[in-house]
Order: sequence, then structure tokens, then C-alpha cells
Amino acid sequence: MSDDRLIVALDVPNVVQGLDLAARIGDAASFYKIGLGMLTGGGFALANELKQEHGKRIFLDMKLFDIGATIEAAVRGIAQYDLDFLTVHGDPQVVRAAQEGKGGTGLKILAVTILTSLDRNDLDDNCIKPGDIHAITLDRAARALAAGADGVIASPQEAAAIRALPEAAGKLIVTPGIRPTGSASGDQKRIATPAQAIADGADHIVVGRPVWQAQDPAEAARRVLAELPPR
Repeated sequence: MSDDRLIVALDVPNVVQGLDLAARIGDAASFYKIGLGMLTGGGFALANELKQEHGKRIFLDMKLFDIGATIEAAVRGIAQYDLDFLTVHGDPQVVRAAQEGKGGTGLKILAVTILTSLDRNDLDDNCIKPGDIHAITLDRAARALAAGADGVIASPQEAAAIRALPEAAGKLIVTPGIRPTGSASGDQKRIATPAQAIADGADHIVVGRPVWQAQDPAEAARRVLAELPPR
């Protein structure tokens, strides 16, 4: 089985294309992210098939945000699928409700801090409090972890500082915004290479377009894995 520190984002429109892509990647990846964009294209069905029939690990990236009762009910339903990771927004009340919803299952609740596609200008547009984006990300991470999150989603540029937080002991750090050496940054503004993200404290890296847009996705995944330091 492939090194599960690499999570490949299946950012394709539907379950048919998702299964085709996973088949093309084969044993080069063992962990997949299925996001909100595929929800109406059979995302839950794809997650279940990859998990139950192909033995893959699944990260369901829904970034849930709602009142506590709704979050708890939604997570309770998702936990029945025996998936591995689920994202919620890092607001403490959302995290606590998600933990209630997952109950005694093995589902890991990961809190979103600040999306890697955002910079300070975006935060201003969204009426987020003034201040350095790095400091705000650390504050959100600490609060989410203190509220019971099993880990956080954060830019690789914040990974080392989050890993140093007392609240992060024994917790997961998952970093999107990863671009292998020589890859275009696309719409990501706060990026790092696979090796740098792991060296800075990330447990898992998420790579999408550099893998699924490649002519040979399996080889592209192997190239990412080749950049990772030994465990």
C-alpha cells in the first residue's frame, strides 16, 4: 500500500470520473479526498465504494458550518460510512458539535483555519478581524484544538507554528496548497513543496491538480511521494 501521507484530491465532477481516476492511479495512492464539488455527483457513493471495495482511506472535505444541532446530526449520519477524516469550520462551537455527532466512531474531525486560497485582502473583504493572517490562523487552530478537534487543516506556511502549539500535541495537521517542485501554483496563494510541508510538521499533504491533471496520474503521484522525507 502507498504512503498514506499523500492524500490525492479527486476534484472531478462525478463518481464515474472519480472511479476512473482512482483506477488509473492504482496502488500509487491509498488516501483520497472527496470534496463538496462532487457532492451532487455521487460523492458519498464514491467514498463508500473506494473505502469498502478498494480498501482506500477517505477524507471527506465538506467544511461543515451550521448551528450545533444541525452539525451534530450531519456528522452522526456521515460517521455511519466508516470514513477517516471530515472537515468542519474551526469555530469552537462547530467543533464541539461535530465531536458529539461522531460519537465513538473512528472518524477524525479536522478544523479549517483559514483557507489557503485567501490572503489579507480577502479577509478584509470578509470582515475578518484586522491582523496578520499567520497570527489569526494560529489563534483559530489553537481554539479549535482546545475545543476537541482531532486536527486542523492549514496552509503549509503555518504548519511548523501550529505544530509548536501546546494544544497540537498528538493532533493531526493536514496541509492543502501543496505543489510539487516545478508545478504551477494555480489559485493557491500560500503554498509549499511536499518535503517542506512534512518537514514543518504536517502529517498529511493534499495534492490535486498536479496529480489528476497529469497525463499519467499514477506516475505523478509517485513523483510526489519521491519528494517526501523518510518516515
